[in-house]
Amino acid sequence: MTTVVLARDTNQAFGIGQFAIDFLSGKLGPGPSQAVLDRCRLFHTDAILCGASALAYQTNAPKLLREEALEYVDAGGATVFGSTVRVKAEKAVAANSSAVREWDSNGTNFGYNPTLGHLAGEFGHNDYYPVAVAACQERGLDGATALRAMVLIDEIRGRLAEVFSLKTYKIDHVVHGAIASAAVYVALHGGTAEQSEHAIGMFVAHYIPWRAIRAGKQLSDSKGASAAISAEAAVLCARRALRGFVGPKDIFRNPESMFRQFIKTAGESPFDLHLTHSGDDFAVMGMHFKLGLYEHQSAGALQGALDLLGKDSSFVSNVASMTIKAYEPAFGIIGDPAKRDPKTRQSADHSMVYIVATLLRKASEQGAGEDNDSRWKSLMLSPEDYGADALHNTATRTLMEKIQFEHGGEEYDRNYPDGIPTSIVAVLNDGTVLDSGFVMYPAGHARNTAADLAGILDHKFKMLGTIAVPAGGDVAGLVSRLNGLGSMSSSELMGLYDFPIAEHAAIDG
Repeated sequence: MTTVVLARDTNQAFGIGQFAIDFLSGKLGPGPSQAVLDRCRLFHTDAILCGASALAYQTNAPKLLREEALEYVDAGGATVFGSTVRVKAEKAVAANSSAVREWDSNGTNFGYNPTLGHLAGEFGHNDYYPVAVAACQERGLDGATALRAMVLIDEIRGRLAEVFSLKTYKIDHVVHGAIASAAVYVALHGGTAEQSEHAIGMFVAHYIPWRAIRAGKQLSDSKGASAAISAEAAVLCARRALRGFVGPKDIFRNPESMFRQFIKTAGESPFDLHLTHSGDDFAVMGMHFKLGLYEHQSAGALQGALDLLGKDSSFVSNVASMTIKAYEPAFGIIGDPAKRDPKTRQSADHSMVYIVATLLRKASEQGAGEDNDSRWKSLMLSPEDYGADALHNTATRTLMEKIQFEHGGEEYDRNYPDGIPTSIVAVLNDGTVLDSGFVMYPAGHARNTAADLAGILDHKFKMLGTIAVPAGGDVAGLVSRLNGLGSMSSSELMGLYDFPIAEHAAIDG
């Protein structure tokens, strides 16, 4: 068997803690395959380049939290991006996780496991790798351990996402990542399963974040920093548990906890939890790469738009109207009427009409590629596409007025989260109709087998790396360093984030 099952009638908080300890020690089996490690390594490289480029553009929350972290010097602590100064681990985690998440361009999970019938569909992101690095830097552990710990964080949070939908109850998805972070941090520090139980219990009892941070006509820093703030709290809970603080026990079965309040049971947890310890079937293998900057719910529409360009590369100049159809929750999240007139980057990257119009405007200005892979590369949405000038680009706004976004109905809804079901129909001025067809697995999706994922990711890494490092800097060297995570010694891991970060004018208007 390559799976541990934590049954709903057991103490799952203790079980998660014990699983984390046994996984990192190798007690359960040979561990994740090389394919799993390679995929997680790519997600980590992607995340760090997202974060470094966000800092280079002086985005508000990452800059503020990094400056704050550097005020908390700790000789035995962890580092922030672009520095060798060791600071309090929880502050390094808050700063680095905030930077990683700021562009909303790192990986996404969908909470979908039809083999087990686990279809909760809670999405989340690869925002928590800084927890693994911080703990390993504190303990003097190597890159191979850090990489395994990242797989473990994704496994715990990914499997929780399959069995419990936080968004259904207006709770932010970062709760699952925080639970995973607390357990893995304790395990990396040599703690016990009981201490992990206390840390998880503290977080769930004291720090549940509501999706209020994502509501409103124009979004705030809280949206992008949600994972960072929760990861910081998770590390604080873990550090206190390691010191002996006793938190609420058996939190998944606690009758007053968040889990039992929303799903009434006879005393058990609302779910069984299946966790993989060896082989290929890890949660990270089902996670989606974003091939540029966009809300993941729009990936099907972007693929559809690129497919239309493949049918007629010049159609944008002749388009009379376009209709995008997609599923819930995409329609509700990025189809909110307020998102038709985004005034901030955080709102624009959650506006379906803005995202698609920007891609098509770029195609009309510079042309599209000859095939799907080249179109993804040449038209890849970058940070500049959400800057102040881009937000008010008249050509983009004109295209936005021509786009209708509709809920596709039952066919679309039942195919999510298996895929990202979307279609685009464009009507040209002469009456010609271009139809993308039903898009399920856009490039970047775990079940897409047509696109050259490695090549498109390499283009993304170079794009973000060029922003991140000063002019003339060694972008290839930085990408190579990050991709070498799994073979790093403990001293090399200590210097993982020791690279210069450029200083560009702030991108936000």
